[in-house]
Amino acid sequence: MKGFSVIGTSSTGKTTTIENIIKELVKRNYTVGTIKEIHFEEFKIDADGTNTSRHKEAGSSLVTARGHYETDIMYQHKLSVNEILKFYDHDYVVMEGVRDTSAPKIVTAHDIKGIEDRIDETTFAISGQISNSMTEYKGIPVINSITHVDKLVDLIEEKVFKLLPDMKDECCQKCGHTCRELSSLILGKKAKRSECLLDNQEVSLKINGKEIKMVPFVQQILQNTVEAVAKELDGYFENGDIEICIRR
Repeated sequence: MKGFSVIGTSSTGKTTTIENIIKELVKRNYTVGTIKEIHFEEFKIDADGTNTSRHKEAGSSLVTARGHYETDIMYQHKLSVNEILKFYDHDYVVMEGVRDTSAPKIVTAHDIKGIEDRIDETTFAISGQISNSMTEYKGIPVINSITHVDKLVDLIEEKVFKLLPDMKDECCQKCGHTCRELSSLILGKKAKRSECLLDNQEVSLKINGKEIKMVPFVQQILQNTVEAVAKELDGYFENGDIEICIRR
């Protein structure tokens, strides 16, 4: 699953850019999912006094509202991007306003200051209102998503890669880089996506069929624990594969 984020201040053309990108990706037969970051601190979908709100107030930690045409699952806390992405299985996930990710980014802006406030090593394109007055900024292409969405999506197809696991910097760096650093190197063609060693884990853990990414020391703990038990059993032999399935 590939993913990228579009970031920028309000009224810079961020949502319009995303709308046009989604339409073009779908036109090219890709499946698309989206994540929208809401920066308004008081935001909540569920209004006070509704039945589902009363469920929450009574103590339910997970509330689901199911209608004829929509199902809304409401957690009572903020999920991390990685937790949210577990619900997706699309060709592309487009994130709006999400900055705490190593995924490649498109910046939308009114002016140069707006670019400078948001640009970082993972920025691969600039769009929004400023694209009416320039075509490049510090070597980064500036593309109007209204008049040249085809070129913008061509660039997305070229640059955007399978999402990195976004492990905490202090936990992994098995490849020699943080996830953000590796993302930057991949965008600059100085590294390959395959250099993320967590895609080829020696120890794998699946929950409900989905593989859970584990940093090296967690893999080692799991391996040592399982091997310590397995060694005491008939049928164990060195270097053999060990599989455990727990059904609940």
